Amino acid sequence: MKKRLYTVLTLIFLAVFLVSGYFLIRYYLNSHKHQSEFQELLGIVEANRNPTVSDDVQLSAFVEVTDPDTGLTMSVLREYAPLYERNPDFSGWLKIEDTKINYPVMHTPDRTDYYLHRSFEKKQSNHGCLYAREECDLLTPSDNITIYGHNMKDGSMFAPLLSYKNRPFYESHRYIQFDTLFSRNAYEVVAVFLTTATMGEGFAYHRFVDAETAEEFDNYISTCKALSYYDTGITPQYGDKLITLSTCDYSVTNGRLVVVAVLRTSPMSTIAP
Repeated sequence: MKKRLYTVLTLIFLAVFLVSGYFLIRYYLNSHKHQSEFQELLGIVEANRNPTVSDDVQLSAFVEVTDPDTGLTMSVLREYAPLYERNPDFSGWLKIEDTKINYPVMHTPDRTDYYLHRSFEKKQSNHGCLYAREECDLLTPSDNITIYGHNMKDGSMFAPLLSYKNRPFYESHRYIQFDTLFSRNAYEVVAVFLTTATMGEGFAYHRFVDAETAEEFDNYISTCKALSYYDTGITPQYGDKLITLSTCDYSVTNGRLVVVAVLRTSPMSTIAP
């Protein structure tokens, strides 16, 4: 009986090991595929940002593109034109130096959380894409643009944002580059805080899009700074433009790690050193 029990337990443990190994291998294979797809998109952007031309040729920073859905044409930054033509939901690019965050940002005003579990090519993906909240306007833009991304176990997508909990990381990563189709922009980090997305609890930071009054804007900033892990010394003023980056934080139930930053350069500027 003991031998039989030992054999059964061994088979059970072996089955668990094999199944776990299968899912682990599949996860990392999917992760590699996902990152390869983003690297391809990054390669397209970089090639079009610095095209090889003769010294006597001056290329415009903007090119005309046609919306495949509406047929309307508009001028967009040269490096982002191929991505927009490939998928008109593409609305910008987010980058934080010396981190894995270097991704396209999607926007679907009429489809809630569409890219939560979809790739750039609109295929099923656990990694999803970075995407802007539906109510936000990336063209005008809104006073605040909230951008969501997964906190992936492989360290991709918005996982590096958790490093902002530590002040030394913030001090060496104060600036965030967020380009739209029409401008290159740098933002300076204002506050970093942890809250919860549980209904009726925490700070509903995602609801702030446009401030009707200076008081409403100041209240949002005051709450962000009061919750922040540390004081950055930065206090945006009414009229400033913000981005709010949001990802899951598993240190608390239904936790959200939030990074708020303020626009610090005019359109077409490069990110500060």
